[in-house]
Amino acid sequence: MRLGVIDVGSNTVHLLVMDAHRGGHPTPMSSTKAVLRLAEEIDEDGCMRESGAEALVSTMEEFTRIATTSGCEQVMAFATSAVRDATNCDDMLGRVKSASGVDLQVLEGLDEARLTSLAVRRWFGWSAGRILAFDIGGGSLEMSNGVDEEPDVVLSLPLGAGRLTREWLVEDPPSKRRVSVLRDWLDAELKEPARELRAAGKADLAVGSSKTYRSLARLTGAAPSGAGPRVRRTLTVSGLRQLIAFISRMTTADRAELEGVSADRAPQIVAGALVAESAMRAMGVDTLDICPWALREGVILRRLDSEPAGAMTTN
Repeated sequence: MRLGVIDVGSNTVHLLVMDAHRGGHPTPMSSTKAVLRLAEEIDEDGCMRESGAEALVSTMEEFTRIATTSGCEQVMAFATSAVRDATNCDDMLGRVKSASGVDLQVLEGLDEARLTSLAVRRWFGWSAGRILAFDIGGGSLEMSNGVDEEPDVVLSLPLGAGRLTREWLVEDPPSKRRVSVLRDWLDAELKEPARELRAAGKADLAVGSSKTYRSLARLTGAAPSGAGPRVRRTLTVSGLRQLIAFISRMTTADRAELEGVSADRAPQIVAGALVAESAMRAMGVDTLDICPWALREGVILRRLDSEPAGAMTTN
């Protein structure tokens, strides 16, 4: 069965068309992205500006048409922190439904962590033992620790790379002092969550998922995406420290020229690296394995698990 998954994030809206069936490996067929920067469209009252709402509605219409012409039997759509945090969230969901016919579901942060953990578990398998998983998005940081598909502990913190860039690193490039202050603040913010995660048990494997982690791994020497998803990629805390010292002195334009960094992520890669480093330091982790699957795959896997064969229909 062919499925379309639309992920409405803080920076981009991403349509992934996949062939999938229960018990099988979801196979990506096509990918379409639009950079909307919805998190930057939130005004001082917490409301999504009309320009952002209109961009979201038109993009959802376009992506739904693409999914339909691609032969998708069902279109699933979900939104994360940018839409979730907007005070006019319900109004936007209604407009999207009216224009595209798709129910845009808003995921809570803890659900993001659970679904990402499911994707990570399925990728690495039961032999990986207890998995500690990290996922850095534009608006939030998700973490989990567990031995089963339902983790023992799931956490979601407002420590996304885009959010921290807007709140802390407004200079381009950021000052050395500002980077140092943010690093210290992150250490303090992660102290208690790390204690909660450690209490669940010592992990056998530490994993980073999401585009931010993949970009950081590439910048520190991991294989390029062209080598395929099954090549082992890792990220070390020592490599992160060296990377931060390097990229924090660069302008956004210069960072966008680096291999593995897209133009839309170049502004926030420094904050993403600082979050990744602080999370690893808080948990005493030296090395992360990079998982090519993340939230989108988790959404697909959960849907396939929960629906009887043949019961899935187009929205």
